[in-house]
Amino acid sequence: MASSLLFPKLLVFVVAGVLPAISSSPGLGCYRSIISFGDSLADTGNALHLARSAGRSTHAGSLPYGQTHFRRPTGRFSDGRLVIDFVAERLGLPYVAPYYGDDGGGSVEDFRKGVNFAVGGATALDGSFFEGRGMGSNFPNESLGVQLGLFKELLPSLCYTSSDCKDFLGNSLVLMGEIGGNDYNHPFFMGKDLEEIQDFVPLVIEEIVSAISELIHLGAVTILVPGNFPIGCLPAYLTKFQSSDKEAYDPSTGCLNWLNEFSQYHNEQLQLKLDHLRELHPRTKIIYVDYYNAAIRFFSPQINSGLKGRYLEHAAEEEEPTIITRLHYAVPTRRCVMTRPHMQAGTVSISQKQHTDGFLRA
Repeated sequence: MASSLLFPKLLVFVVAGVLPAISSSPGLGCYRSIISFGDSLADTGNALHLARSAGRSTHAGSLPYGQTHFRRPTGRFSDGRLVIDFVAERLGLPYVAPYYGDDGGGSVEDFRKGVNFAVGGATALDGSFFEGRGMGSNFPNESLGVQLGLFKELLPSLCYTSSDCKDFLGNSLVLMGEIGGNDYNHPFFMGKDLEEIQDFVPLVIEEIVSAISELIHLGAVTILVPGNFPIGCLPAYLTKFQSSDKEAYDPSTGCLNWLNEFSQYHNEQLQLKLDHLRELHPRTKIIYVDYYNAAIRFFSPQINSGLKGRYLEHAAEEEEPTIITRLHYAVPTRRCVMTRPHMQAGTVSISQKQHTDGFLRA
């Protein structure tokens, strides 16, 4: 992996959300575990362990990573917790153990409470896809297909019969990403044309949908599927693709229009495919998590400056950096006695560093 950092190290997300509760069917009980796939937005230590095993260093293995909550680096690409950590807390579950990690993971008992296959820098498409298009062979071999394969190998140790496994997955919350962003980040920063990268979108989404379909077949009942962020607002993209043409920028946010339109295209195509999956599997809760619209509002200078003033004191108390943006996200909660859906509001905060360990993911 290249060692350059393409995002600022200390961009903090303060996540405040409306947390819609998902109906609990009688007899199913509460969520017993979290199964996670994705990239560094969800990685709780896998990339760090893989780097150390290969004799390499990674930025997530040294301070300031982990300094605010864990008081030490844990392999999270954050100075504190990730969204997945807050989801676990919300559901009353332990932090999700990294599959490769030696930081609380490794035992079957740990993995029965949750297991995380997400790896910083991971792509939805296999590395051979990019190599075949002349983009080199330096892509991590931890694509979504590899992660899913590892889960299928692990599953027989978590449950013993097909019925047991369906019960286990039926009572687990599956987090499908975010995944796919790196499939675009790599070629964008290699100078590939927009038209060529747009051709990747159906292939990326097909990988995501295929993985979801396989998990449903294995017994998954509730699956969260995040979309992509407005990449035209991210500092690395703004720097790489800066333009003297004022029309290239959204005057209300300062973001690059054409890059945000690309993110919207990915998200629209993903949602169309998820709609089709819902038709095929009406008893499965497939929940799209709208990262794009959650984030875009807070790139407004007026809102951002107001948030800085409003939350600076709280950030200082938490020993967080003070570059603050606010997001909303959806987390399903399941209560043992519920028989019908309801909405529940709540507020959480999260420190999320925007950088890449040689790749463009936060």
